[in-house]
Amino acid sequence: MESTESRSTRTTAQTGTRTRAVYGTGREGAVVGAVVTTLRIWQAVRRRLAAAAHLVAATVTPAGWLALAAATVGLGLGVGFGWVEWIVAGLAALVLLLLALPFLLGRPAYAVDLGITAQRVVAGSEVKGAVRVANIGRRTALPGRLELPVGTGLVELALPLLRPGRDLARDLVVPAIRRGIITVGPVTAVRADPVGLLRREIAFDDVHDLYVHPRTVPVPSTSVGLVRDLEGAPTRHLVDSDVSFHAIRPYAPGDSRRQIHWKSTAKTGDLMVRQYEESRRSRIAVVLSCAADEYADADEFELAVSAAASIAVQAIRDGRDLDVMASAEVPELVRSRMRAIRTLPTTTPRALLDGFCPVETAESTMPLAEVCRLAAESTDQLSLAVVVAGSPVGLRTLRQAALAFPIDAAVIAVVCDQTAQPRLRQFGSMAVLTVGVLGDLTQLLVRGAQS
Repeated sequence: MESTESRSTRTTAQTGTRTRAVYGTGREGAVVGAVVTTLRIWQAVRRRLAAAAHLVAATVTPAGWLALAAATVGLGLGVGFGWVEWIVAGLAALVLLLLALPFLLGRPAYAVDLGITAQRVVAGSEVKGAVRVANIGRRTALPGRLELPVGTGLVELALPLLRPGRDLARDLVVPAIRRGIITVGPVTAVRADPVGLLRREIAFDDVHDLYVHPRTVPVPSTSVGLVRDLEGAPTRHLVDSDVSFHAIRPYAPGDSRRQIHWKSTAKTGDLMVRQYEESRRSRIAVVLSCAADEYADADEFELAVSAAASIAVQAIRDGRDLDVMASAEVPELVRSRMRAIRTLPTTTPRALLDGFCPVETAESTMPLAEVCRLAAESTDQLSLAVVVAGSPVGLRTLRQAALAFPIDAAVIAVVCDQTAQPRLRQFGSMAVLTVGVLGDLTQLLVRGAQS
């Protein structure tokens, strides 16, 4: 038997490539060629069938499937058992389907332009926009409607009969009630019958992301983190040369002669040198808890986000070195073996507020103390830590969170409790601020800075 061989002849030119395959010779080669051709035809038919099935699924609504089932069952049982009522019901459903088909004919030649007046707003406001539709085709566009997704909602705009070259505009108002990212668009032109059995959609590509920033209050620069120094925060580490003077000590071998304090040397008769406290540039870490069980409700969490954003934004404006971190969601299966936090951008106030927009509570995440411990490990030379949490977090948990930070770092805990009176308490080196409304934050920080 002659063995089957396969070779290809390829011709390359500037206009393209042509390939010709030869599947052996004789009967066996003809069989192989027939099988390959059959497979190619089947693949093409399968692609067409898949496209048709997708088109039917996108065109027929649930009401349309119900009408189709009624027509099939009614005519089948009516003809099979001679039930006139079932035949009438099946024919009525079939007529409705046939009458719905003409409403899908034709493709409207629309040019849709979606615009909004702002890309970033503060929670509790609204954004105005407009949808402009133009008929760029040669035929008159029949009446229809536009569907515009706005977040989780849907806005419907009715379109009248549009002659060629005509356009119209529809005003749009997007309510930005809560913090988050609202996706506006894409606009979809819908053609459907009055009963709603069939529909045809044409989606446009214009999509806008509206960033709804958390509400913030101005925090006085002199009270940001209760740190008022300009050059840096003095620490408990003693060095031979710095800005903050500490004391005079006896000379030790290896000390620089430039640090000798000659007046003290003349009085004691022994060499005495200056000693300083090491100063560091004020580095602030703002840690936001996102555990769902650490907040009473969603409004309390929004208050916490606004408080953290207010302090962080003012720190950026003051030129402080800043790290803003929030607890991240951890998969339940690896919760005991995995630690994760989310770091927000701090390059500009706008970038920071954009980073706060998608922050949400999570059921599966690390507790506050673990979040603070991981934040302390990822931040060097920390001078101040601001921990923001909800009312269910007790004083014991706050103390455990404070112990995670370096011993020479000041800790401020901001507890958001909408049912409590604003107050400032001091527990050792940790200050605890209880805020009921966002305006309390400014007053308590000013009071803490004055004390």
